[in-house]
Amino acid sequence: MESLSAVLDDLYGVRIEPIIRKKGEMLSIGFYVDFPDDRYIPAGEAVLEKAVNIVCEILLSPDMRNGKLREDYIESEKSNLIDDIRAAVNDKRGYSIDRLLEKMCKTEAFGVNKLGTELQARKITAGSLTAHYHNIIRGSQIEIFYCGSAGPEIIEAAFTAALSKLPERVKAEIPKTNVVLKPSGDKLRRFTEKLEVSQGKLTVGFRMGDAMTAPDYPALMVLNAIYGGSITSKLFLNVRERLSLCYYASSMLDKHKGIMLVASGVEFSNFETALREILAQLESIKQGDVSDSELICAKRVIVTSVKSALDRPGGLEELYFDSSICTVSYDPLKLSDMVQSVTLDRISDAVAGIKPDSVFFLTGTSHIRQKIKSGLKRSTRKEDGDEAG
Repeated sequence: MESLSAVLDDLYGVRIEPIIRKKGEMLSIGFYVDFPDDRYIPAGEAVLEKAVNIVCEILLSPDMRNGKLREDYIESEKSNLIDDIRAAVNDKRGYSIDRLLEKMCKTEAFGVNKLGTELQARKITAGSLTAHYHNIIRGSQIEIFYCGSAGPEIIEAAFTAALSKLPERVKAEIPKTNVVLKPSGDKLRRFTEKLEVSQGKLTVGFRMGDAMTAPDYPALMVLNAIYGGSITSKLFLNVRERLSLCYYASSMLDKHKGIMLVASGVEFSNFETALREILAQLESIKQGDVSDSELICAKRVIVTSVKSALDRPGGLEELYFDSSICTVSYDPLKLSDMVQSVTLDRISDAVAGIKPDSVFFLTGTSHIRQKIKSGLKRSTRKEDGDEAG
């Protein structure tokens, strides 16, 4: 790492970071490389080609001993990985979402966390990891996304040369996501976990139903914004503001898997009331209770988000990457216009088949419950506010 850092510093601070992303049931790993555009480098110097060569060297020529990845490096990274897995519990909101997906999708690949489990990490050996590395290099599809001033022919030439040492490859196929349209049973599944928290975390998972047979992505995005994906949403204005049942309440959509989630922070005693109201707000959309102003505000939120992403290299790459793996591909540059054209009829079609599947509730231990009952509500609310923020 010391020698690598010195080389990157000499190249005007090139930054290379690993990427791990889960899109639907596809795990994408790779590198993010950030470097100054050659237009701003003194004449006669070029960073682009050197940055490409370095990242491809990291990919194709890792430091090995006796044909295996170095054990000391592996043990160090295993320790870092285990720390990251354990640290997930410190973010109670994110932890609750992860736990819901693990429970809700227990028999599906989607239920596996992108970092895996601590037990899986401990089982990694130099032999198993080296074999896995070779499988990835030979059999995974490689995609390159570039954002900068260089033309496509320059990028193609740079990577063609830098990847010339790629081993003979087998045909690579992107894993298909298994989209489960409906819950497995008629009853809402409930899962509870206790930790020493001062604020309950209520997370609800929904299956998107027949809307995923021929996904209308713009309509699904607007639906999510109307329901809980914006500060003008029904969850925010009704469950949080009007009824004061939640410290926060928002929804998010995985349009590849066909799952929508609601994450909220609640008083332990408000669990049932908040859950009923969260489900009631979705039902109101099914009944057509969506005003023109709600539709307009939802579209504006999404359009602003898309345009903001198009202004950032990372956001631009994310949009194009997302489009490349969607069941129904779309042009990221035209996404704003596609969202603007969404009608209430398309919202009705998108929401019609959605059904709640599972609920996960992260509640407090008896010790925390007793503190709340003993008159410490005021200080607890202050902590909760900080946590929600």
